[in-house]
Amino acid sequence: MDLMQIIILSVIQGITEFLPISSSAHLILLPQLMNWKDQGLAIDVAAHLGSLFAVIFYFRKDFRSILVSGFAPVFKLNYVEENFRLFWFIVLASLPVLIAGFLFRDIISYYFRNPLLISFSTIFFGLLLWLSDVIGKRQRSINSINKKDALIIGSLQILAFIPGASRSGITMTTGLMLGLDRNTAVKFSFFISVPIILAAALYEASNLIQVGNDIDIFNFIITVILSALSSFFTIHLFLKFLDRIGMLPFVIYRLILGTILLFMFV
Repeated sequence: MDLMQIIILSVIQGITEFLPISSSAHLILLPQLMNWKDQGLAIDVAAHLGSLFAVIFYFRKDFRSILVSGFAPVFKLNYVEENFRLFWFIVLASLPVLIAGFLFRDIISYYFRNPLLISFSTIFFGLLLWLSDVIGKRQRSINSINKKDALIIGSLQILAFIPGASRSGITMTTGLMLGLDRNTAVKFSFFISVPIILAAALYEASNLIQVGNDIDIFNFIITVILSALSSFFTIHLFLKFLDRIGMLPFVIYRLILGTILLFMFV
């Protein structure tokens, strides 16, 4: 891989991981459209690590409080009840997709890497995102999230194995449908991304160890840094302008992208 390819893939990963536009679709299609060789497991691991570092660092105060509250009863410490509940809701929301990924990831990734499927899912889930943003009541804060919400959001997150669906898009869509306000739907989506991205990175790292490929340290570090920086600024700008722009720009982007792909691959 040349340096320009690494830069483009790293930045695309960072931008698309947390926006409701599907990182997997972009990372599958981009090498095909540009006639690039597969970037390899090491670059995938590095890109996921960069995104993981970015979201943890951006919400470091929230995560610190959530983790302390989550484990406080074990050590008989005082804790914030809301954060204690949020810790276990994040765990609950993560379990369905982690279990499904463990059981079916290889099958899904093999049969679902189809440009035509990506085209349809990009359009379909984009329309669902628009519908949820229009009809959702957007009245509930993060303290109102309950077990039912966490289980529904976590279960529907399994659909993110379909390239083009977007994990962020599905979790935000579901949160909005459940009446969460935009900021809450987005933040909870970011929070539950941590165990998912971590699991993906560990899975890819284990495959990398089994394959035994040599790692280009320079490319690995560059990918981590660029993915982290692009992820960090994407999260910041998304949250800053969310209430002003809503979800419509991302819906329009998905419809345009899906339509272009249909013309290209049909």
